[in-house]
Amino acid sequence: MTIRQRTRRFFRGCSCCAVPVEVTGGTGTDRRSLLAGAFASLGLAASAAAKFSAVAAQPAAPAKPHRIDIHHHLAPPAWLAEVKGRPMLQPANVAWTPAKSIEDMDKGGVAMSVLSVTNPGLWFGDKAVTRRVARESNDYAAKLVQEHPTRFGFFATMPIPDIDAALKEIEYAYDTLKADGIHFMTSYGDTWLGDPSHEPVMAELHRRKAVVHVHPTAANCCQNLIPGMGPGTMEYGTDTTRAIMSVMWSGQAARYPDIRFIWSHAGGTAPFLAGRIDRGSRNMKDKMPQGAMAEMKKFYYDTAGAANVGAIASLLKLVNSDHIMFGTDFPPGGTSAEVAKELAALGLGLTAADMRNIDRDNAVRLLPRLGSA
Repeated sequence: MTIRQRTRRFFRGCSCCAVPVEVTGGTGTDRRSLLAGAFASLGLAASAAAKFSAVAAQPAAPAKPHRIDIHHHLAPPAWLAEVKGRPMLQPANVAWTPAKSIEDMDKGGVAMSVLSVTNPGLWFGDKAVTRRVARESNDYAAKLVQEHPTRFGFFATMPIPDIDAALKEIEYAYDTLKADGIHFMTSYGDTWLGDPSHEPVMAELHRRKAVVHVHPTAANCCQNLIPGMGPGTMEYGTDTTRAIMSVMWSGQAARYPDIRFIWSHAGGTAPFLAGRIDRGSRNMKDKMPQGAMAEMKKFYYDTAGAANVGAIASLLKLVNSDHIMFGTDFPPGGTSAEVAKELAALGLGLTAADMRNIDRDNAVRLLPRLGSA
């Protein structure tokens, strides 16, 4: 008597993605072999699923650093030796090292930082000292960039108010050191950036289509006006506005449109006062044919010390995200991770495209070399 053919169905694989398999039995031995093979396959599938779960449980690889910090400070030895003990020097700058910068950048997703000196600047009344400190500081910054070409850029500091020395330093910075741009303070003594005496410097920077980063300080006139209040609380923002107005009211902003200015700290108080500033420019057609508002919209502004709703909301009424740049003011201004977190939490309707502009794209458009980071 022949063995009756019987058909059985079972499911091979895990219960969530089972595949029906039809087994037609001949002898009992044949069926047992087929079933054994099927259950072996089931075991392999379970093993593969376990391995997949283990891989999925691994923490995701950290995102590639992408931000560019346009406002990041260094402390060249020659500069530090000259400024120790002077007002406006902050302890965080005294303790700075390149390794601390790189560590902070890695934690905050910053691919590259553009280095510049900070307060108290370089000018203390002696032109020879200022020339020496500027040159040694720029040489030091250039060496750091040479050692870390994908992590650092630098803005060359200028020995203003020595105009002849500044013109020579611009030439040296660009042609020999390959600086990414030029760095100024908002004022020198009681002379602001747009002073007519600076005209030859501005003309040369226009010729070179320079990117110029401007950092605030406290002018001689206005330090310690309110007892117990440091200059960073109010005066830095106010002096930034004075410097912005000085380059416009002197006519330099309109005469030299190929200078790409980056103003620190979201432009100080200028965005909040933009309407008043624009109205005040209506009788200045010879200096600003298009008015102050048109000139301010051409400028760029960084987020250092300004990653808060009041500052950025005012700034966004003046310019779009394509004129705002990520900046930290490290080391005294806090960490890059903190600044990034504060910007992300603003709640001002900034889109992913806006944040790409601020974090990186605007810097790369101004300075394509930075795109290598």
